[in-house]
Amino acid sequence: MTDAINTLSTVGSGSYAADDVHFLLQPVQIELTDVEEKERLIQSQRKHYSEMISQESAPTEMHMGLYARALAQNGARMAADVQSLALALDRQYHGASIALVSFVRAGLPLGVLLRRALLDLGRDAHHYGVSIIRDRGIDIVALEAIIQRHGAENIVFVDGWTGKGAISGELKRTLGGDPRFPAEPRLVVLADPCGRAWLSASAEDWVIPSGILGATVSGLVSRSIWPQDGGLHGCVVYDHLHEHDVTRPFIERIEAERAALAPVAAATPWSLGQKQELQAAADEVVHSLAARFAIDNLNRVKPGIAEATRAVLRRVPEHVLVRDRSDRDVQLLMHLTERAGVSVEEIGAALGPYRAVTVIRRVG
Repeated sequence: MTDAINTLSTVGSGSYAADDVHFLLQPVQIELTDVEEKERLIQSQRKHYSEMISQESAPTEMHMGLYARALAQNGARMAADVQSLALALDRQYHGASIALVSFVRAGLPLGVLLRRALLDLGRDAHHYGVSIIRDRGIDIVALEAIIQRHGAENIVFVDGWTGKGAISGELKRTLGGDPRFPAEPRLVVLADPCGRAWLSASAEDWVIPSGILGATVSGLVSRSIWPQDGGLHGCVVYDHLHEHDVTRPFIERIEAERAALAPVAAATPWSLGQKQELQAAADEVVHSLAARFAIDNLNRVKPGIAEATRAVLRRVPEHVLVRDRSDRDVQLLMHLTERAGVSVEEIGAALGPYRAVTVIRRVG
């Protein structure tokens, strides 16, 4: 049988080492769309967000300084969480190999690190970067190629974190009714404040160092793009950001932290009670904010530090809410809001499990 993966034309491994990941994304050329115009087209439903992309600029010196601070502050925690998740996967998966399927882009750094940790545990592990797009699903062409090579039973899906659970819901919807997968897809993340993942290192909303940057910590690839002519989902390779790329140094830094760890315990999947408690708390915050700001489309509410930060960078923010202005984990977000002229409101415990939320401005 022909190996479908070898027949696909892809961007390879981006700026990652070749063994770290195989992107199942086709290179595309696409005209750039201004952020304001993109927001107008999204909200008017004239275009889906995955059909457009805006220019990704190099991070400022201040941005990189805050990234370095987050790495110093939380690098050891990320390393411990990676090890904890790898130990759990080693216990949960009994097949000859494990196929890590990371969602581009937020899942990539974790997927690379998990593969290396699993290899250190003596497991045969493979890592792929694939696209999943809200309202449109996972890239079926890519997924079927991975299944052909490894079998569905050996697949684990990887993302960086959950916000309000849109991507985990999309995964469940896409795979619903496919008997090759469990009813609750095996999605692994570092942080799951909304209780929508199968396995997470914690439910805490914390600043994951790789979540502070975009392409420059994710192999220099863009977020995924819907293919106009079918086939694999696409991406743009951001060669103009090459001199700012920290993709490989980031991996090596967390690997060095992991090598210095004391023994850690394996993570355990959420119990039904834990999931229900987390989901209820997160839903209450999202719906209360939607009511307060008269929002009828929950896609305009971006909860969690990482999602809130990315929304300020890539969308048109109207309000940013934080639990505590002095919290070290929200300082990049504070810097970005100041630069963008967006007001920040401190609302304490009303944010529930989240430390920050961005509300997208209604346009058009």
